[in-house]
Amino acid sequence: MRSQTVMEDYVKVIYAHTEWQDAPITSSVLAARLGLAASSVTEMVKKLSTLGLVTHIPYGAVTLTETGTGLALRMLRRHRLIETWLVQQYGYGWDEVHDEAEILEHAVSDRLLDSIDSQLGHPTRDPHGDPIPSKDGTIVQPVGMLLRDAPEGVTARVVRISDSDPILLRHLEAESIVVDRELTVLGRKPFSGSFVVRVLGSTEDRDLGDQALESIWVSATG
Repeated sequence: MRSQTVMEDYVKVIYAHTEWQDAPITSSVLAARLGLAASSVTEMVKKLSTLGLVTHIPYGAVTLTETGTGLALRMLRRHRLIETWLVQQYGYGWDEVHDEAEILEHAVSDRLLDSIDSQLGHPTRDPHGDPIPSKDGTIVQPVGMLLRDAPEGVTARVVRISDSDPILLRHLEAESIVVDRELTVLGRKPFSGSFVVRVLGSTEDRDLGDQALESIWVSATG
């Protein structure tokens, strides 16, 4: 069981790495993402390759096979449905659900997961804006760009915020920057380098640092 859980975690991380950007994942990057020793990751990648879940170029990219992608999507569906369930039904904050879902995604039965999906009305995204794959493995990726790349003067809707840093999520929520909120991009402040946005309906500007700019995806609305 432990081995199966580890494999599920690996393929999920590999898929998620390239879900919102194009740079391939390597064993060293995978080790950093998982917080494991490079030697342990190398051995596991070899095992995943033997099982037909990944292809791997030595010292190069690790890529999911069709079978590996299918398993990754099943795990993402579990993880993101559980996150949504915890927020909507149990009052968890969006900054609290990732670690809980990491545990529960391996434990819930398919029957319970289907019940959760039905109870929630078959949601298509989680609290952070990440798409939830359907039961048949279909996933619809929202169109978006990093906030750092949004041109000055554009009005844009937040479509996704990375859940990798709970402290950042709490900060952004306090600044009213959440999924579906519309922002006007005012650009960089001279000298200080801060990136400035204004939340629709507010008269106050928000200064954002590079970590936020690397974590927020937006879609231009005007």
